[in-house]
Amino acid sequence: MQFLKLSFPNPLTPSNSPPSAHFSTSILPWHQPIKPGYNSGSVPSLYTSSGKFSRPLISLGKRSCSVRVCCGMAEHDDSFYMRRCVELARTAIGCTSPNPLVGCVIVKDGKIVGEGFHPKAGQPHAEVFALRDAGDLAENATAYVSLEPCNHFGRTPPCTEALIKAKVRKVVVGMVDPNPLVASKGIDRLRAAGIEVTVGVEEALCKSLNEAFLHLMLTKKPLLALRYSISLNGQVSDHLGEGATDSGGYYSKLLQEYDAVILSSTSLSDKLSLPTSQEPGANQPLRIVVARSSNATLDVPGLAAGVNSKLIIFTDKESGVESKGSLEGVETVILDKINMDAILDYCKRQGMCSVLLDFTGNAYDFEELVKESVEQNLLQKILVEVLPLWCERNDRNARFPLNMAEVHKIKNLQPKMYNKSIILEGHL
Repeated sequence: MQFLKLSFPNPLTPSNSPPSAHFSTSILPWHQPIKPGYNSGSVPSLYTSSGKFSRPLISLGKRSCSVRVCCGMAEHDDSFYMRRCVELARTAIGCTSPNPLVGCVIVKDGKIVGEGFHPKAGQPHAEVFALRDAGDLAENATAYVSLEPCNHFGRTPPCTEALIKAKVRKVVVGMVDPNPLVASKGIDRLRAAGIEVTVGVEEALCKSLNEAFLHLMLTKKPLLALRYSISLNGQVSDHLGEGATDSGGYYSKLLQEYDAVILSSTSLSDKLSLPTSQEPGANQPLRIVVARSSNATLDVPGLAAGVNSKLIIFTDKESGVESKGSLEGVETVILDKINMDAILDYCKRQGMCSVLLDFTGNAYDFEELVKESVEQNLLQKILVEVLPLWCERNDRNARFPLNMAEVHKIKNLQPKMYNKSIILEGHL
């Protein structure tokens, strides 16, 4: 019997644009509901905290899929199923923190017989949902999981024991879990039980999926990203592109992705509103407002009226804001000097993995914060929206905190088109 390995374009991925690493998953409508326990292999079902979706997801992985052809039948390789795990995991973006995003696929005789993803912290993990979906078909099957299965009792039982009990033959792992409670212990437990384990399939993709979780585990600080907008003539702007704040817009999805967003008090003083993700069922980020002594006009009661999640005000002793902050849902943190390290430590204690600094309003609020973030290597990502606008010069550009003498190279720069704007995303 001979196997022939072929490579052909993925028809579901546009050939003229790179696959998105962040902004959510495209979904095809599927009008025929999938019955509980049923899985055709070609139209897999998806678990949520309340049940299953009745529609399949488009794979946004690599532009080509490798298959083996045997006696006229096609069999996908490990990378294909691992990319499917990542796609499933992305379904829960914004819902799992401080837990990572995880997807799992059970494959038997070249067919997908079970799928699942971790929907929310405290709920069963991806492996458990996938094994439930597969039922008895999990025996002697291969389980693909984007993150190493846990081997400890937390809010849920160990996933290694569930896989062993289901009598799977093999487990393919995307990446080792950096959490010290796991850290290869799950892999060792599976191998000790006689299960074959392969590690590192599509590892870079799996690490990108959980870069904030990975950063927190390795550095003990949440991942910090800076977002700002500029015009075509290089002026820093408070504008957002057309449709950016609507459901499906890049800014709406960005707010869903991050655990907290840092805002300037002056960007809120006039409109008395807080940025909100419009994605269906989105968990709203914690809003952190920076109020320095020169900006004591912040209307805390006005802001609190529209808050549907917790609001934290970081201020110094001279601002006078603390006298206004005794409202339900509003917490005031008074520091001798406002600094990014203190803000990130607070977010870590709240169990957060990612923080977005949204550069709008008066640059004075953020000038020192951004400078120290770069100098102390606290800033990991930059997201820039290039607007189709030509703006007048303003003094915000003179205070823009990234005009430093030292040159910082941006890694993994990804340009994306959104409506008429260009979104640039990269790592420092």
